[in-house]
Amino acid sequence: MTPPTVVRRTSERRPRTERVTAWLRARLGRAAVIAYAAALLLPGPGLWLRAPHILSATALTLRTGPLLLSLVLFCAGLQVPLGALGRLFRRPLVLVAGLALHLMIPLAVVPVVACLLRYTPDSDGGSGLLTAMILTVSMPVAAGATVWTDRGDGDRSAMVGLVLVSTLASPITTPLLLGKLAPLLSGGYAHTLAVSGRLAQDGFAFTSVVMPCAAGLLCSFVLPARWLGRLLRGVPPIALIGSLALTYVNASGALGSMIARPRPLLIAAALGVAALICGLSFALGQAAARVLRFDAGTASSLTLACGMNNSSASAVLISTSMPGKPHLLLPVLAYGLLQKTAANRITRAQPGRPVRS
Repeated sequence: MTPPTVVRRTSERRPRTERVTAWLRARLGRAAVIAYAAALLLPGPGLWLRAPHILSATALTLRTGPLLLSLVLFCAGLQVPLGALGRLFRRPLVLVAGLALHLMIPLAVVPVVACLLRYTPDSDGGSGLLTAMILTVSMPVAAGATVWTDRGDGDRSAMVGLVLVSTLASPITTPLLLGKLAPLLSGGYAHTLAVSGRLAQDGFAFTSVVMPCAAGLLCSFVLPARWLGRLLRGVPPIALIGSLALTYVNASGALGSMIARPRPLLIAAALGVAALICGLSFALGQAAARVLRFDAGTASSLTLACGMNNSSASAVLISTSMPGKPHLLLPVLAYGLLQKTAANRITRAQPGRPVRS
């Protein structure tokens, strides 16, 4: 058995960035809750960051949300293990199944929730909540799902492949899902969703989602091994901090308005709808993994991919296309928190292994 002093000295020799990454990953769930609490108690900086800022010298308009989203996705693409991904493409069943489920689950779950919402006293049948949830479940698999895979005993190459494939396909799949689910909405929300769909089709999915991820992949492919190794040591903590900052900025938009005008019924409805869609998505993913008889690691990754959508991207899209409707961010934020809670339960249920940086 290794003496305690040796273990301590070994841990002390680990690079500081690796220690920071391991520390953040071990506390990721609590860090997300702190980001939400900060947005509730101190929304001012987040609201300032959400507002567009014009650079007078170039007349360019900068938006913090899309920039942070691009940073997180660039880091995700940069960390893709190309060798493992190549092996995964030689056995594509998990990728085909994951992408198919990514399209089928929203088409199965959202109509059920829409039928239930018709029995509520809301005059528009909960179309506002449903609009936000449709935008969320139409997004690609969350890049943060790879972090939760690392925490448990999941198949990392399968998860990376699902994130990558769903992200690269999002310029097609996101407008497709929005168009199929728009008839479930009433009032002006169908038009609102159509506007968001056009924005996604005209460039949002490509410029804010696909291009940053593709740029990260390109860098991982062309950079010399020594430079890439140095870069990868600093990227994981940057990605985690950027993800938490994006959570805070998005949450400030919704929770800041809740302080000015508290709406308890809206908050309860947002939590209920988000919990129902999130729970059904995870349950269907888990059932599909059993039917397909995947091993435990691949089944865990497929389940996470089915339940974890890029809620940050949907929040950025809502803020960009519907700046006057911050209340639509509430169910998105609730879904983001609930999917992290569910991911934490799933990864804890798996036999643990050391977290990789």
